[in-house]
Amino acid sequence: MKLSGPERYELTWEKPASSATVVLPVEKPKFSGIATSMKPKLYIASVDEKPFYVGVTRQPLRNRLSLGWRARGRAGFWGYAWRHHLCKAFLDVWCDEDPPARDRDPPMLAVETLEAEVVFLIRCKGQWPEHQTEIHFHPSSEIHRNVAEAVVARYAF
Repeated sequence: MKLSGPERYELTWEKPASSATVVLPVEKPKFSGIATSMKPKLYIASVDEKPFYVGVTRQPLRNRLSLGWRARGRAGFWGYAWRHHLCKAFLDVWCDEDPPARDRDPPMLAVETLEAEVVFLIRCKGQWPEHQTEIHFHPSSEIHRNVAEAVVARYAF
């Protein structure tokens, strides 16, 4: 697993949460870099350096967030619960630069495994991420656990 990042974005939105404005550290009005890639990505939403949501996607992050923002319960998908409770968050994004080949393992396998390990480590530090709604569990290796520890070390608990 070769992880690049993180890239950090600041998200702000108004309630009701119909859309979000992405504010970048360099004042650009949109996602860039690894956030726009089609490679598997791990992303963590946090406030005051405390993670409240951990997710994975292969879509460009703009598309994934848009889907989570517009959801209204169709087919059981209600989107991001945190959009109704907060008005601002930071989003850190990592990219798996060397995902498994399709003929060996599913491309999302490594980041889904990392997602579960990150959520588990957050739980070990006190409580499950407040707005976590889903986790993909797969057997992990020492590499996944070491990378998860490095990711979680960025945050305050």
